[in-house]
Amino acid sequence: MEERKTIYLCLAHMSEKGIEQKYVKEAFDTNWVVSLGPNVNAFEGELEKFVNHNGVEHKVVALSAGTAALHLALKACGVGQGDEVCVQSFTFCASSHPITYLGATPVFIDSERETWNMDPKLLEKAIIDRKEKTGKYPKAIVPVALYGMPYDCDRIMAIANKYGIPVVEDAAEGLGSRFDGKVLGTFGKFGVLSFNGNKIITTSGGGALICADEESKNNIMWLATQARDAYPYYQHSEIGYNYRMSNVCAGIGRGQMTVVQQHIDHHKHVQALYEELLKDVKGVTIHKQPSDSRYDSNFWLCTATLAPELHIVGQENTYKEVVRTAVGGAAGVIRTVDSPITDCQPNENVEALRVFMLRKKVECRPVWKPMHKQPVYAEAPAYINGVSEEIFKEGVCLPAGPMVTDDDVHYIVDCIKEAIISDN
Repeated sequence: MEERKTIYLCLAHMSEKGIEQKYVKEAFDTNWVVSLGPNVNAFEGELEKFVNHNGVEHKVVALSAGTAALHLALKACGVGQGDEVCVQSFTFCASSHPITYLGATPVFIDSERETWNMDPKLLEKAIIDRKEKTGKYPKAIVPVALYGMPYDCDRIMAIANKYGIPVVEDAAEGLGSRFDGKVLGTFGKFGVLSFNGNKIITTSGGGALICADEESKNNIMWLATQARDAYPYYQHSEIGYNYRMSNVCAGIGRGQMTVVQQHIDHHKHVQALYEELLKDVKGVTIHKQPSDSRYDSNFWLCTATLAPELHIVGQENTYKEVVRTAVGGAAGVIRTVDSPITDCQPNENVEALRVFMLRKKVECRPVWKPMHKQPVYAEAPAYINGVSEEIFKEGVCLPAGPMVTDDDVHYIVDCIKEAIISDN
């Protein structure tokens, strides 16, 4: 019998037409194997068509990473040494690290339960409290489209406008997700996109920044190309960065844009299939988007929670040994640790399911560990309601990428059922 392939969490893939190779070949044939170039210009134009609607003309800058996009957006908002930025706690570290690059302090905001994203009530509480404690408002607000799920754009933007604070939308996981028909990343002053290899589409790496107007785009492009002043020699009046996307990577992106909607539709299909197949599995709850029609998630990853009382095969042996190799997205780069446990970790049944599924050649991962529980941010202000910590202890990510077939989803669900030890 043919050996089963490993089912990875989420890997973007090339278009069926192989059009990526055409654009990459053009880059080599014309010797545009550098940052900037025709592919970059065309890719930015195609992204602008994708995000714009109803006559609104946002501009897009293609960059080397989503993290770079967030860094430049915060800098363009005036974030600097001694400032504070309100940022969602339940997210990947790339949402908060750029704040610290600029010498500012992240102020972590916990989640509301339905979408798992930034809680607007806690956000406003934090803004008022930081003003009382520091004498000034936070310099920016960074909501995150966790696993592609839209945040409450209406309420967050209303709060931001009330206090005059710019919003930088971290839509790195939310390419094509919409709120009330409008693409995420187009509500605030800036919107961050990612084209990492595991996103909805990929440029093998890379990201982009959605800008509200041409002036903002030109400023970001200037900062991203070492901030050179207009002289015939190299003169710099401000610190810049080498953050522009390469013409080769942009060629891949152009090909990927031909299948972006196909990928989004596939992720939604996989989500619907999980919802159907897991609806009667006691103790396993697939995370759904709100019934409110304004929410339209791309379901970049499909996520579920395991009830604490659910017992999984091998659960009694979890967290007994220190991890020695890379797990999930660590890509082989990890720092060794002395203890297999921390003061905030997934429940034993979540870890047991991860290990069980790995033996079945299915990649599953815990959800993001909240940033306010990360050792590196132990001293950062945080406005907490316990939601993200609870979800972290119970949550698991299930494969959802374009390479995941219906048969794969059936197999994954069958493996989950096999892993559960019945109480009967």
